[in-house]
Amino acid sequence: LAAAVERIVGQLRPHGDPRGRGSEGELVIVVPGADPGPAERAQATVLRELESRFPSHGFAVARSRLVSDAADLHRAGAEALLAANVAEARGDQTLAFEETGSYRLLLSAMSEDPGELERFYAETIAPLVAYDEQYETALLRTLETYLDSDGSVAGTAQRLFTHRHTIRYRLERVRELTGLDVGSSDGRERLGLGLKAMRVLGFAVPAGPASERGAEAGRVPGEDPKSR
Repeated sequence: LAAAVERIVGQLRPHGDPRGRGSEGELVIVVPGADPGPAERAQATVLRELESRFPSHGFAVARSRLVSDAADLHRAGAEALLAANVAEARGDQTLAFEETGSYRLLLSAMSEDPGELERFYAETIAPLVAYDEQYETALLRTLETYLDSDGSVAGTAQRLFTHRHTIRYRLERVRELTGLDVGSSDGRERLGLGLKAMRVLGFAVPAGPASERGAEAGRVPGEDPKSR
């Protein structure tokens, strides 16, 4: 990664005097400029170089808002990291912080009171994360796909290549574990915010099963295998 950083910084020099550093899984580059143009071009350059050097990997390249004071660089880094997390969740390769929607409000809330955001995550999504990690299931992925499918069980089943009965079972497990009903607008809203809080906090999403198979020889614990 160090070699990639050096090469990328060299390619970005026409845009100013960039500075870059990289660590495992993360690359941060500061691009000077008084308008978004250089940063947008730098974003495309970074993605192109990373894909060229690491063709078997996927990347999300994000950018923060412009800052005029070096004291704001820490905040800018947090914005870029959040935008990268959102891009990864959406399956996008590039994203600007301004395009993250309500995530921006949650990042602001975290800067004011990170403990409150952590408590909200613990009350909503954390039980699903723990369950998925313990049993290698896909409750979190199912929930997120369901919310992205506008609450359609059929649409969720189609996108996950899974039987509708299995989707309904998983959503019922979500209700049992969180106490929130995805069938209600309030439940969907709180769970959706919980998912966003997870990414704002930088918590990793469980890998889940290698395919759409859960624990116990492909079954979610307690699931009727005939429902597939």
